[in-house]
Amino acid sequence: MAAPPTQFVRTESGSVAYQVVGDGPVDVLVVKGLALPIDLMWDEPAVERFLRGLGSFSRSVWFDQRGVGSSDGIEQSEGRLGESIVDDMLAVVDALGLQRVVVVSVHLPSVPALLFAASHPDRTAGLVISEPVARVPEADDYPEGLPEEIIEPVILAATRDHGSGDVLRQFAPSMAGNERYLRWAGRCARLSTTPSDTEWRIRASMCADVRTLLPSIHVPTLLLWQEGSPLTRLHEYVAANIEHAQVVVLPPSNDRLFFLGDVNSRLNAIESFVTGREHARWHERALMTVMFVDVAHSTEHVAAMGDRRWRELLATCESSWRAELERFRGIEVNTTGDGFVATFDGPGRALRCAGAIVDDVRSVGVEFHVGLHAGEVELRGADIAGMAVHIAARVQALAQPGEILVTDTVKDLVNGSDITFADRGEHELKGVPGSRLLFALDGPRGDYAT
Repeated sequence: MAAPPTQFVRTESGSVAYQVVGDGPVDVLVVKGLALPIDLMWDEPAVERFLRGLGSFSRSVWFDQRGVGSSDGIEQSEGRLGESIVDDMLAVVDALGLQRVVVVSVHLPSVPALLFAASHPDRTAGLVISEPVARVPEADDYPEGLPEEIIEPVILAATRDHGSGDVLRQFAPSMAGNERYLRWAGRCARLSTTPSDTEWRIRASMCADVRTLLPSIHVPTLLLWQEGSPLTRLHEYVAANIEHAQVVVLPPSNDRLFFLGDVNSRLNAIESFVTGREHARWHERALMTVMFVDVAHSTEHVAAMGDRRWRELLATCESSWRAELERFRGIEVNTTGDGFVATFDGPGRALRCAGAIVDDVRSVGVEFHVGLHAGEVELRGADIAGMAVHIAARVQALAQPGEILVTDTVKDLVNGSDITFADRGEHELKGVPGSRLLFALDGPRGDYAT
């Protein structure tokens, strides 16, 4: 099998480079790590063997996310968001005319694959994740995580040794004495990202927390990890929180890379999963970010301006918010008198859209109350329902004029980005069990309209 040509899909946000390997009956979209640009994959025999193996039973698509390898660059504020990689994934499958794909994540981080499956179940025939992780650092409610004193040295070493190949010795000890391999690994790192980009990307992935979306994944799921993995507790957490997930524990190996160790066992597990059964459609429910928006002090505005002038001003506001929804790929579900309800397939995009809308209407003397929550939504034709919708409505009711109030779920899903929040404390929401931590969007405001 010769190395396939590198192709590009051009989007408004930049070009994404990809290769198609094999012509099997199953369409597979592969999410890989940073330090493996597609144009260098074929230079390492171990990687080529894996590519050939996967391509023997599938048509597998490999891509460089924006900011990596042969793809166009990306602003750091966007690159920190997992949904930006999901955008690249959608662009590639759309360019190839693929309706549904099995998403296979072969290396950390797991976030893009998890986000894709939860947000786009209608495009996901199945999900396969090697070394699945929903959050890395430990927390009071997450003792499975790793302490800071373990994480920080890893980040510093990856940055300090960028491009030398040395950092890969800990992931591939069997290759530690192979100078050819180390030269190739170092070249991969240097031609993937710059040292500074490597640091912020690793820090962003370490900060990511997508635990809340795991119950929203209903597509057939296979989770793989090696026996004795130092991250076993993190893998088991993911398995316990994805309904009906299959788990295959591979034979132990000191090598932590997907193309080393017992590669046959890994490929056999993936092949059995993707070719052994029909995959059901699960598009009736999906993870979404729900936004409720309402005009502040509308009664006072009507009294001061009169009905006709107020309707004219409200029409101006409607034109503005619809333009912003289109720009940020929001979907207007319905209007609510002096406001509206919309959904987004990514929380970062929803937050930036909310910021742009609030700024736009403030310029004409109007302020909005805005509430956001991310969760599993029931799709009922053009309408939506479920607890996530109810929570978003309750959050919006607590927002102050001009304030964008969000749940801790939304905040957690954009951890690692440069989006900041102000703590608004714990609140009980009417009709919602327990209490929720709420946060007000704080900045940076300059990025809302980009």
